Amino acid sequence: MPLSRREFSRQSALTGAGVALTGAVGALATAPGALAATEPSADGHGAGHDDAHGHGHREPGYGALVADPAGLLALPEGFSYRVITRTGVTMLESGETTPSNHDGTAAFAGPRGTTLLVNNHELGGPRSRIPHPVPHIEGLVYDPAAGGGCTVVEVHRSGEVAEWVGIAGTATNCAGGSTPWGTWLTCEETEDKAGANGMTKDHGYVFEVDPRDSRANQAPRPIKALGRYAHEAVVVDPGSGHLYLTEDAAGPNGLLYRWTPPEQGFRHGRGQLGSLTDTAGVLQAAKCYDRHGRFVDDLSRATRTGTVYGVDWADVPDRDAKSVSVRKQFADGAVTRARKLEGMWWADGGTYIVSSFARDESPVQHDGQVWFYDAKRRTLTLKVLLGVNRDPASDGAFDGPDNITVSPYGGLVIAEDGEGVQHLFGATDGGRTYPIARNELNIGTAEEPEYSEFTGVTFSPDGRTLFANIQTPGIMLAITGPWKRQNR
Repeated sequence: MPLSRREFSRQSALTGAGVALTGAVGALATAPGALAATEPSADGHGAGHDDAHGHGHREPGYGALVADPAGLLALPEGFSYRVITRTGVTMLESGETTPSNHDGTAAFAGPRGTTLLVNNHELGGPRSRIPHPVPHIEGLVYDPAAGGGCTVVEVHRSGEVAEWVGIAGTATNCAGGSTPWGTWLTCEETEDKAGANGMTKDHGYVFEVDPRDSRANQAPRPIKALGRYAHEAVVVDPGSGHLYLTEDAAGPNGLLYRWTPPEQGFRHGRGQLGSLTDTAGVLQAAKCYDRHGRFVDDLSRATRTGTVYGVDWADVPDRDAKSVSVRKQFADGAVTRARKLEGMWWADGGTYIVSSFARDESPVQHDGQVWFYDAKRRTLTLKVLLGVNRDPASDGAFDGPDNITVSPYGGLVIAEDGEGVQHLFGATDGGRTYPIARNELNIGTAEEPEYSEFTGVTFSPDGRTLFANIQTPGIMLAITGPWKRQNR
């Protein structure tokens, strides 16, 4: 039953502009250079900088980043990293070297204390033009013309690493999401159809990859019930069985989707999504409105953290986009859009959702938002808002959040995909941010340095290791150190 605009407006009025609708999750605020959730005081700090007794809060994080003599990864004092895989260097079990363009990643508990990581490789276009494609292993290929896919990386306690192909012949595997039943949903961020860009099959789908059972990955089949569009990420509501999905697209901006499973005869589990018919369940796009019942055309309209929108869902007319892209099937006023809807992570009874940035294609410019969708209350709350970074070449400010995870030590850990310097950074529940790592691998020149984005940020099942990728040239890293609980 949808939450009507009238009902949402009434609840907002009764609870003081929606304050009680924000749920139990702390309002994450901002990074340096961001738009603060509270008005700045005379010294430039927000009103929440000091506690009730006038004492300053202990600074969050782990201190300043220390330059890496190897020129790869700056970390706080006491932390260290290890290279797990590297494109063109480390080897797969099948004899080829590790594919390039590491992206979304999830970690699973493997046998005998191992950690299994499913790693996307965001490779689009004809396979013949890709220097380090995902190898085509018999039985694991969807489209022989495509070079993307996933590898599975097994990390032993002893430090030994093994890597093999999970799925191949897919295109532009960007992010995705893990499932409660222990598999990975890999998302194609493309709308290429058969005959376009060298492809022999339609692309823009979600595929399921089982890290523990290679037999389950044989004869890859797209989950067409989840739609065909520029997929970014997906999460599963373990209670209702709903799937939420983001779309990274422009012209017009992309959408937030919800898939509702069939009411009769369907139960989630390994391989069950792949057994669905192409039109099973209901695929819908989000339509938001503010506490006054006014329609919100684009999420960039929110300019203060703590903003709460009610959410309705509009049915997708043609989820396979046979002639018109899904996001273009809706008239103005029918759905709410957002630029570069990116990573997602399920926690706290809902999903955190990233909008990486907004520029001229959006009503209001910003350099990143993180939203929280409360599945029971059907509300969307702005948790993080990054103002436009005017000096991205300088270290300190964060911009362009992308992949995201909820930290076992409190708050969020976010992979930066912005301009200039690239970081992994944290955001506490109380709204303060701190650096965790800085990419020091210059893939440009001394005169015009360039640093690749971070991707695939995820903790090991035991919470002791933070895994992350540098997308170009393609490096998977394991970061360890004196992790500690981050206060508000």
